[in-house]
Amino acid sequence: MQTFSCRCGNPLFFENTHCLGCRSEVGWCPTCANIVALETLPKGGYRCTHPGCATDLMKCHNYAFANVCNRMVVMNDGHADTLCDCCRYNAVIPDLAIEGNRARWAALEAAKRRLFHTLDVLGLPHGTHGDAIRVPLSFSFMADALPDQGLWRSTASQEKVYTGHANGHITINVKEADDVERERLRVDMNESHRTLIGHFRHEVGHYYWDLLVKARDEEACRRVFGDHHHPSYAEALEHYYQQGAPADWSIHFISAYAAMHPWEDFAETFAFYLDMVAVLDTAMHMGLSRAEYDGSLDGMLQAFHQVGMAVNELNRDMGLLDLAPGVMAPAVRDKLAYLHELIRNAPRSLEG
Repeated sequence: MQTFSCRCGNPLFFENTHCLGCRSEVGWCPTCANIVALETLPKGGYRCTHPGCATDLMKCHNYAFANVCNRMVVMNDGHADTLCDCCRYNAVIPDLAIEGNRARWAALEAAKRRLFHTLDVLGLPHGTHGDAIRVPLSFSFMADALPDQGLWRSTASQEKVYTGHANGHITINVKEADDVERERLRVDMNESHRTLIGHFRHEVGHYYWDLLVKARDEEACRRVFGDHHHPSYAEALEHYYQQGAPADWSIHFISAYAAMHPWEDFAETFAFYLDMVAVLDTAMHMGLSRAEYDGSLDGMLQAFHQVGMAVNELNRDMGLLDLAPGVMAPAVRDKLAYLHELIRNAPRSLEG
């Protein structure tokens, strides 16, 4: 992720809604793909102030009325779409009558915007209902418990909400946007990392299995990740939660959870690939990477290792978790190689 510049010269960041220098409102302009200062128009709406752009814009509804977004939509003849290119994927949003849910929703949307940025960097196709896409993508942000004085309590009338993916629809439990609750779950689940953006990257991995692999490349995927039909997902899930991951999981998988089933292995490895792309995108824009990235997987791994080791040491200075693994197992590299080619060869759109 790059940084941007306000018209006053102050740096702007991907999540900004105001410039801290001149106090201008700012937003993402879809025409010039920049976070820009917004100039108010006399008859309503805004104008992009990025040099050479000057597009007429309106705020996304979720920016103007809920303040959980910072993206703009293009205005033509005084008219514009209600929702931006990210918010239009929402099917269910959190219950805003519950205190704290607006802030949780804002955190979910910020992670989703970063997800879409990385997908667009890679040129991966995605679309929602009504678009020319074989598997429409959508999101629901729901809860199975209510926050109460920093804790979460369930009610008898509420069904359990599981973070997951089904047929292009991704559900995220809003508890994952609560830092304390997410850390408790991370410890309870014995996970080295559990982040909000990590959930999005994992679940969108399942989406791309459906879009790019299912009925298209299943045999090649099976040779790398294993047979996703045997054992069944239900059998594998039960075995994993009874027995846990095998002791030698790290020589075969990117994470312990990836050992559960080939579908989870695909999603976890896909999430790690997106991790690398996002980190390298930021590192190169910020001048933190000296590696010459030639577009190959080996070049990506070399660059990520260089940046990762530096960040690991910085994190250790502050008592934080490592960003990157110190060693990449050959089996994991083979899986990343499959994904690298799958993503490079993905068409820009996949019509039904």
